[in-house]
Amino acid sequence: MLDESLLDAPEALARVDRRGLLRGAAEAGARVRTAVRHAAEAGITQLKPDGRPRAVLFAGPGLAAGCVADLLNRLAGASCPVARLRPTGVAPAAGALRWELPGWAGPVDLLLIATTDGTEPGLALLVEQAYRRGCTIVAVSPTGTPLTEAVAGAHGLFVPMATAPYEQDEPAAASAPGALWALLTPLLSLLDRTGLLSAPAETLEKVADRLDQTAERCGPAIATYSNPAKTLAADLADALPLIWTEGHAAGPAGRRFAAALAELAGRPALASDLPEALPAHGRLLLGDLAGGADPDDFFRDRVDEAQPMRVRVVLLRDRPGGLTAAPAARELALGHDTPISELEPEEGGELETLAELIAVTDFAAVYLALASGA
Repeated sequence: MLDESLLDAPEALARVDRRGLLRGAAEAGARVRTAVRHAAEAGITQLKPDGRPRAVLFAGPGLAAGCVADLLNRLAGASCPVARLRPTGVAPAAGALRWELPGWAGPVDLLLIATTDGTEPGLALLVEQAYRRGCTIVAVSPTGTPLTEAVAGAHGLFVPMATAPYEQDEPAAASAPGALWALLTPLLSLLDRTGLLSAPAETLEKVADRLDQTAERCGPAIATYSNPAKTLAADLADALPLIWTEGHAAGPAGRRFAAALAELAGRPALASDLPEALPAHGRLLLGDLAGGADPDDFFRDRVDEAQPMRVRVVLLRDRPGGLTAAPAARELALGHDTPISELEPEEGGELETLAELIAVTDFAAVYLALASGA
């Protein structure tokens, strides 16, 4: 059950936030600025690549790394595929994970590694394998780790992960909101230099500004009625979210939101791009999870009865141009008595609007986790 009174009690939220999730979400803009500085100090802004890589391979564990790969693949578009190397192993522990290069990987390919840990032996082995194949290697992780040494031995490029002073003794959790931007930003700078996407320093500064602005709107001191993240968290109190996305960058933001709800708040969610989401999730609006499934529900005495979970559509739109399936999505949902929450960023560049969508949904996942005792 969601304790909605907790949402408007900033001091109480701070007491229950033992994982520092709100602080991580609020510091996202600062992480971007620090990561830009680290990338410049590592020499990324001075690189003069000799043509584009044939393919970009990506490896890293956890929610943040998965979202980084998804975002890079969407942002790079058709200019170069970004393929995530998924780990194998008997357990999701650093020592048990292993990564393998595809058989075709070679000197014309780029290997990117991003991790909030850096102690994974499997990543160090992957670096050695990539070095033998002649791949170019770039890694982002905390300093002073086995991965740092492995990258140096393979003549790769290492960028220190942007961390906060309080994380020196305890590494950032892969699911923490700030971890995403600490890992993603240096890689955006790198792919900007290779010509695979556009993310110059001035654009990344705008991203940091948008993250700061969103943190001000979604912070714990802002009341629920004017706070889009708290409002969304309250909307999802007893709901199974169907996250429908539309727009170039909204898809990765929606998939990250679904993953964050599961990992941070322990809540299931389904994400899909429009218009494919309509046939994919349409049957869910007709079954027992639908808002209008029980015509007598309105008159039922709920005092001693647990509330059933009902589906709720969350429509994330990255200001798509041209044709849109949003009207059809609203008609389908409302026609089956299914409520809708809509989120659309303010005007701005592609990375700015993407940052706003991720920031609002990160805050919403954190509020849902804290207010439900997850």
